[in-house]
Amino acid sequence: MEQFPILITAAFVLGLGVRFVGLPPLVGFLLAGFCMNAAGYSSTPELEHVADLGVTVLLFTIGLKLRVSSLLRPEVWAGATLQMALTVGLFCALFLVLPFGLFGGLSLSTAALIAFALSFSSTVFAVKVFEEQGQSRSLHARTAVGILIVQDVIAVIFLAASTGKVPSPWALALLALIPGRRLLKWLMERCGHGELLLLLGIMMTFAGSELFELVKLKGDLGALIFGMLVAGHPKAKEMASSLLSFKDLFLVGFFLSIGLRGIPSLPDLAIALFLVALVPIKVALYFGVLTRFRLRARTSAMAALGLAEYSEFGLIVGALGASMGWLSDQWLLIIAVAVAVTFVLASPLNAAAHRIYDHLRPWLIRFQTDKRVPDEQPVYVPAAEVLIFGMGRVGTGAYDAIASQLGGRVVGVDIDPDTVRRHVENGRDVVRGDPTDLDFCERVVHEGNLKRAMLALPNHRASLVAAAEIYPLKEKFGVIVTATAKHDDEVRELEENGVDAAFNLYAEAGQGYADFVSDKLD
Repeated sequence: MEQFPILITAAFVLGLGVRFVGLPPLVGFLLAGFCMNAAGYSSTPELEHVADLGVTVLLFTIGLKLRVSSLLRPEVWAGATLQMALTVGLFCALFLVLPFGLFGGLSLSTAALIAFALSFSSTVFAVKVFEEQGQSRSLHARTAVGILIVQDVIAVIFLAASTGKVPSPWALALLALIPGRRLLKWLMERCGHGELLLLLGIMMTFAGSELFELVKLKGDLGALIFGMLVAGHPKAKEMASSLLSFKDLFLVGFFLSIGLRGIPSLPDLAIALFLVALVPIKVALYFGVLTRFRLRARTSAMAALGLAEYSEFGLIVGALGASMGWLSDQWLLIIAVAVAVTFVLASPLNAAAHRIYDHLRPWLIRFQTDKRVPDEQPVYVPAAEVLIFGMGRVGTGAYDAIASQLGGRVVGVDIDPDTVRRHVENGRDVVRGDPTDLDFCERVVHEGNLKRAMLALPNHRASLVAAAEIYPLKEKFGVIVTATAKHDDEVRELEENGVDAAFNLYAEAGQGYADFVSDKLD
């Protein structure tokens, strides 16, 4: 027990250290495991238990986000399955023919398991990247996340099947969970928004795990199923958010325990870097598969770049393989290093994703098909003098104010189809579009008489990217570009990147409130 606090302290110190240089903390957790192993420490039962809890909570939160309807699009379920099959087949064949190092004499089953572990992309990393960029409701983000969820489900099926257990006849009683979901949803309605909702989430996580273990099914599968049972509830997203810190805390134990298995040698590091060099093949496969499913080159490229890393689920699969004797600890360490390095490289890669696509666009569009899925059909944008990008509360208020002055010469644009539909039902002229999409911006300017483009986006990075995409059109056609911000440094950064005027929402809110009160009292 006395080792546990020391291991956690080491994880914190190195996690904080790598964060200072812009790397994901989990890289520091793996490094902490390697360093503590070199210092003579080994994993403890407490740490292994925390690691298991992390995986279980992770699967429950995935279940909370799992809406079957979002996975029924062919580019999601078929795209994910086809990409994984191609990756496993290609990587496995490559590993079997390589004559050097650990690849020499590799068995077919081991090569297939390693290839399978490397076929996953990181749900945690990709979701974080899309949220930071303000792109979580874009088509490429929704497609990528759908693919990741299908991959997660495949991983859970593998984990459940790998135990070799024959389910108890009582497993049929689990069908009672389907009508029983009403009770779970009733409890969610009654427990408010605070600690009771969090406690209910933890209770369902471990109840699902233990219940499935009782009937000789994998407990992780039970956690996923319990999450799916309440996935459609309005509070499901709130519950997932409240469990986020617990999941991240428990997963510290998982990454630490991987690092504590040993120290990779120089040949191991060389093999890990070789595996990292294979990531562009994965990206190319994602891009090729998605364009075959009639997505535009831009959508396919942005989704593929968001998936340009190996996954924590690959580590989970590898750890299971090691525990079952199918994979050596040495290979598990190599996979761990490869995962960590791809996380390091994927951060700057995704930060530059829009610039990369713009640079390669003339070449990439050759691969897209003539036909498009419904969400990719060209959107007619009425001729307008003012375009408002982002139809949240701020954008809606701006739309109503300007529409009262200019009439029908203002058009709203939003990336979320549900938001667009709601505004259209309320009589506003709103279309679906992405201000960070240069193709869309060029078409809007050429087809209309645009004088002003107003960015009312909720995310600062998305505003910067949109400003960069609109800037060449601004210079050519004289469009005035404005944007909203929440802090003074964001205002300066936007204006330095070509925005004519940036509005600080928080700074101006007080002035607006004072003017409102003065008007009412005068």
